[in-house]
Amino acid sequence: MPLTTDHASHGRFDEIDAARLRLALDLAQQSIGLSEPNPRVGCVITAPGQDAVATGFTQEAGGPHAEVMALRAAQAMGLPLPGATVYVTLEPCAHHGRTPPCCDALIAARVGRVVVAVGDPFPQVAGQGLARLRAAGIAVVECPDPGIITAARELNIGFFSRVVRRRPWVRLKAAVSVDGRTALPDGSSQWITGEVARADGHAWRRRAGAVLTGVGTVLDDDPRLDVRAVPTARQPRRVIVDSRLETPPGARILDAPGEVCVVHAQPSDTLRAAPATPIGRAAAALTGRGARLVSLPGTSGKVDLAGLLQHLADEGVNELHVEAGHRLNGSFVREGLVDEYLLYVAPALLGEGRPLAAFGPLGTLGEAPRGRFVSVDRVGSDLRLVLRLPGREPWPVGATVPDR
Repeated sequence: MPLTTDHASHGRFDEIDAARLRLALDLAQQSIGLSEPNPRVGCVITAPGQDAVATGFTQEAGGPHAEVMALRAAQAMGLPLPGATVYVTLEPCAHHGRTPPCCDALIAARVGRVVVAVGDPFPQVAGQGLARLRAAGIAVVECPDPGIITAARELNIGFFSRVVRRRPWVRLKAAVSVDGRTALPDGSSQWITGEVARADGHAWRRRAGAVLTGVGTVLDDDPRLDVRAVPTARQPRRVIVDSRLETPPGARILDAPGEVCVVHAQPSDTLRAAPATPIGRAAAALTGRGARLVSLPGTSGKVDLAGLLQHLADEGVNELHVEAGHRLNGSFVREGLVDEYLLYVAPALLGEGRPLAAFGPLGTLGEAPRGRFVSVDRVGSDLRLVLRLPGREPWPVGATVPDR
């Protein structure tokens, strides 16, 4: 449908509004790999009697949000803003964070109408942005289209998870054979899937605020776990779960660019008190390579994984992308911490080998974690399966998190 701009149905939502919100959602995709920890937001501005549209999407943290980018574009185009209609995929913010409130910028521009896909669950927004717009005499229309609402939420599923549940959205990625093996018995796994699937996996890494693995994978594969196969404006943080600080200082995962965090189970005061011990020297070597050490002791000398998720959420991680071995994967599964599985299935049989996740044994089939397939797609010569566990979508508004 053409995006005609003579549209002044202030209180109604129609197909023109839906088309412009879909355009805004397309724009918001450009914030992936850029705006973390802020949500991915797109904005479209139209003015009565004008054919042109001004667009914007949220920039890097501390940079302008989508609404401000679109307002600047409108001004550069000479698009009249008084009485204009603004389409935005997430409720305009109402608080001073790294930037001023977007609702104030819209009010100052004297726009006439704002159409919003979904509300912002962030406690300092959560309806206040819409309320301030209405108080300023601006017509506010909340999208009733279920498809657009779902798309807007899914785009920011990690942000909603961090705000509502105080934990990232946990996506466990693995490449497996048809018979469910991730590696040969000796750990050889390069490469089970083809080049197209591997590049697609990098695009999913780019979505994440952090990519997590275990020290076993570091020792077996010496991975980099950065984003290389697709363009990205930022590298996600790399997180190594390493209870006893066994990561070699020469491991490629410690190389620039991007931040690396090594999460261990040794009490911090123990490390400070024993710099000359083997573990003290290991800590010094890792920090010398630029890694940041985080102590999260759990039971049996292991890292507290649930505590790790809270820690990452508090540090602004929205989506956590897990690429680990069968033991750490098994721990995530056993503790019920996985929200979604991203599986690349190769048309190959490996027979004996390492499983996707080591957990169980189960007493009955009824104890098996079961989900639903969100999507099944062919990617090159392989299949990509996205499987989601039931009841994990974090849509209700709930707990608070630090300011974004």
